[in-house]
Amino acid sequence: QVQLVESGGGLVQSGGSLRLSCTASEDTVNYYTMGWYRQAPGNKRDLVASLTTQGVEIYVESVKGRFTISRDSAKNTVYLQMNSLKSEDTGVYYCNRARVSPPWDWGPGTQVTVSS
Repeated sequence: QVQLVESGGGLVQSGGSLRLSCTASEDTVNYYTMGWYRQAPGNKRDLVASLTTQGVEIYVESVKGRFTISRDSAKNTVYLQMNSLKSEDTGVYYCNRARVSPPWDWGPGTQVTVSS
C-alpha cells in the first residue's frame, strides 16, 4: 500500500504563498493522475487540482490562476504552489491519486490557514 506524506502547510496572511509537498513511499506519482484535495472545516474533502500522466493540469474554478500542481518523478513527489491565498483556501490539504477508485490510504494532510 502506497503511503503519502504531505508537508509545507502553515499560517499565512491573505495574499501570501505556500508550497505544499507530497511524497509517496513508492515509485507511483508518474503512473497515475495525482491530485491535491482540500478539506475545509465542516466540509467534505474536495479535489482542487490534478495532474494527469500526460502532464495535463486541471483545476477547480476557485483556484485557477493561483495554484499550480507539478510533479518530480525522481523524488516521487507532487507539489502544489499556492499564490494569492484567500481565507477560503483554509483547510487541510491532502494528496492522492485522482479519478481512480479506491484512493490509496490517506496521509496525515497538512494544515493551511489563511488569515484575512
